[in-house]
Amino acid sequence: MPRIAADIQRQFQNLPVSAGRVVAQPSPNTLRGAETNFYADAVEQQFDITMFGQKVHVVATPVQYAWNYGDGTVFGPQPSMGGPLPQDRWGEKTRTSHAYGATGDFQVVLTTSFQGTYSVNSGPPLQIPGQGQFSAPPQTISVWRSLTRNYADDCHVNPQGQGCPGVGAGGVR
Repeated sequence: MPRIAADIQRQFQNLPVSAGRVVAQPSPNTLRGAETNFYADAVEQQFDITMFGQKVHVVATPVQYAWNYGDGTVFGPQPSMGGPLPQDRWGEKTRTSHAYGATGDFQVVLTTSFQGTYSVNSGPPLQIPGQGQFSAPPQTISVWRSLTRNYADDCHVNPQGQGCPGVGAGGVR
């Protein structure tokens, strides 16, 4: 049993624990300067392994989340996995949201820290020292810019007016 306790932390880090996945709202495109809501989709996982001829049951529970937003900004580790927003609230600042200052494609990486317990041969659960850290596959987010232009022409009265469908910026089709 002491050999298992000494080895379990190393084994825990090598288990195929899924860090979860990165979810972005909106996605796959967002706007420069607007808050993009990111959250983790991570769950508790259980594993049955054999160590030194003993049956070991391991439970991995997500407890901390670190976000690398791909533009040099890192947030965490911290305990909030974030959560989804209804579409009419996209753009609001959340605990895990990020506003990009530049356009381009960015690789967002989530690293989830898991706390583990183990039991040997159906015995009582014991705490695994430390935490295991696992990274989710990168999620690409494309940051675009938006332009707003105001025009005084009424396209019904003057269909050739600047800003009317089919008319270029100079007012000519």
